[in-house]
Amino acid sequence: MLNRNKFLRKKVKAYTLTEILVVLVIIGILVLLALPNLMPLITKAKSTEAKLQLEHVAKLQQSYFYEHSRYATDLTEIGFIQEKLTTDGKDGKANYKIEIISANNNAFVAKATAVTDFNGNGTYNVWQIDQEHNLKEVIPD
Repeated sequence: MLNRNKFLRKKVKAYTLTEILVVLVIIGILVLLALPNLMPLITKAKSTEAKLQLEHVAKLQQSYFYEHSRYATDLTEIGFIQEKLTTDGKDGKANYKIEIISANNNAFVAKATAVTDFNGNGTYNVWQIDQEHNLKEVIPD
């Protein structure tokens, strides 16, 4: 019993609550300073989704053209399934809405429009691709 009381009264080296809070505040300030520098990287990473989806649409359109001698006017015609958007609820993962702007016997244009403003400046990122696989950013974010 005496040994147990002696062990309980022994001081253990540890950090105080104040020290831990000061460290957390410093980390928070550093994150706030670094965040504006990281926003372009976040936007660039998310725009990769638009590029990949539009390239996929272009390949599907090309296959459709070889079979029907025209480009499809609807995404379901070529077999493209739009992933649920992040604005559709908690199950949504896609940041871009994909659509075919125009299509005829000779050409098509598909567009990917961001459903969220990545950097908060009020501009929504837009990408386009055509039958020649010319991928371009129409509205940068």
